[in-house]
Amino acid sequence: MKVEFFGVRGSMPSAGSNTHIFGGNTSCVYIEQNNGKDLILDSGTGIVELGTRLLETQSPINILLTHNHWDHIQGFPFFKPIYQPNRNITIVAGNVDDKKSQDAILKQMSGSYFPVCYQDLPANITLNTDLSSQKQFTLNGFLVSTAPLNHPGGGTAYCIKADEKKIAYVTDNELNPPDKLNTSICEWSNFIEGADLLIHDAQFIDADLPLKHGWGHSTIDQVAELAIKASIKNVIIISHDPSRTDEQLVAIEKYLHTQYAQQVKIECGREGRVFDF
Repeated sequence: MKVEFFGVRGSMPSAGSNTHIFGGNTSCVYIEQNNGKDLILDSGTGIVELGTRLLETQSPINILLTHNHWDHIQGFPFFKPIYQPNRNITIVAGNVDDKKSQDAILKQMSGSYFPVCYQDLPANITLNTDLSSQKQFTLNGFLVSTAPLNHPGGGTAYCIKADEKKIAYVTDNELNPPDKLNTSICEWSNFIEGADLLIHDAQFIDADLPLKHGWGHSTIDQVAELAIKASIKNVIIISHDPSRTDEQLVAIEKYLHTQYAQQVKIECGREGRVFDF
């Protein structure tokens, strides 16, 4: 199995000279099985570059969305395969609190928001709003398990199994929220236990708290400690703060290596990073 990162930034894209090492695109991760079957996690601006690659194939496209915040859907209108006639695309919407907004990825292309209306797209697009509410399902040869995110508005985390590997995708998620707790740390540990790769939101450092406590994101230390508890093999932290510079992320990575290198392999997500298991 191959896992490739196309977008690792949170909240909004961050372009410029201070973000070229880790990248400025928002959430998008691409998973490919050894047999060629694939899966896309989220549709942030990182999906735009991936879409250019996928134009070279005609295979069906499957997208798992965690939730509807802009940084997880804003790349979709610029995803080139949606403009291919009869290209089959399935989108699994995250299990968000507002059920009427589960079609937000499409509705952003309507009214005065975008010049091309989603009803006019030539691709065959299917939006599934039921799968993410199930504990487990199969999609394009991947066995997918779900857990509810601790994030304003709700959403879904996924554990994905194929090729005898387990990938956990948990973003955006606050491990220690001040009020509503959808999934406890103990439950998260059981959900992701033994994963070959944990991809987890860690937009904050301790200095960001308590001002941002309750905003729906975790700290780097919280994620590292969860990974150790759950016996994770590799950790990628994503959803980097849009104002976080390359220099700051390098410093965070050095800190993580100093603190946790003896217990877990952990790094800050970079665009273009590939895990080939």
